[in-house]
Amino acid sequence: MGKVLEGRVAIVTGASRGIGQALAVRLAQEGADVVIAAKTETEEKLPGTIHETAELVRQAGRRALPVRVDVRNETDIANMVEQTIAEFGRIDMLINNAGALWWKPVLETPAKRFDLLMGVNVRAAYLCSYYALPYMVRQKWGHIINMAPAISTEASPGMVAYMISKMGMAQVAIGIAEEHRADNIAANALWPVTPIETAAVIVNQLGERSQWRTPEILCDATMAILRQEPGQCTGRQLTDEQILREAGVTDFDKYWCEGKPPEHPIYIDRSHWG
Repeated sequence: MGKVLEGRVAIVTGASRGIGQALAVRLAQEGADVVIAAKTETEEKLPGTIHETAELVRQAGRRALPVRVDVRNETDIANMVEQTIAEFGRIDMLINNAGALWWKPVLETPAKRFDLLMGVNVRAAYLCSYYALPYMVRQKWGHIINMAPAISTEASPGMVAYMISKMGMAQVAIGIAEEHRADNIAANALWPVTPIETAAVIVNQLGERSQWRTPEILCDATMAILRQEPGQCTGRQLTDEQILREAGVTDFDKYWCEGKPPEHPIYIDRSHWG
């Protein structure tokens, strides 16, 4: 019996490290060939490169295509899609994972920083979808997942610009879902309930390791979506816990970095606030 994603091709942005790298490897383990799209070709301030991730994908037994992409650059995105088609002939899954983080009040967020958030988050998700969608339409099958929280009217003090950009990604997902429902293309937003152990979380000191979960929870959540036919799960704004519970998962202790629930958990999903 073949693997779940046998014969499929996935593009993962921001895949040189962290969640993106973990997703790329997991997709390969499930049978997909993977395009690793990110800026980092040689290690600089943070560990991880597109070539290291590509090697991990190959070790999992699948083909890898590392492509240097600045997701703020439309030409880079268009070239990424062209290279994917030239190499693999199809695009089945697009995971818009690349993201910029800036959690500061409005008065500490100048135009340059605001534009960075919009460019890396919502604009990149929009353009990657724009260039990948025609191939999904042609084959009448596709999944797009934007790593973004559900849209909310609640205030987000201290992260106004960030939340504008991330909720914009959710709007892109649910809009595409309706526009392409008849094309058998799913588009969903997916967001972790708690911080995930990544370089960004460590650098920004969002709590301590006992309060973080491993990237594996987002990998499992992503697969809970991708195991379904596009028409069965589309237009939704999901959390990792929500989609995993729907898939029958009841034990979440295994995902904590310290192996047990923290005494004082940090919740970043808004459904746990208040």
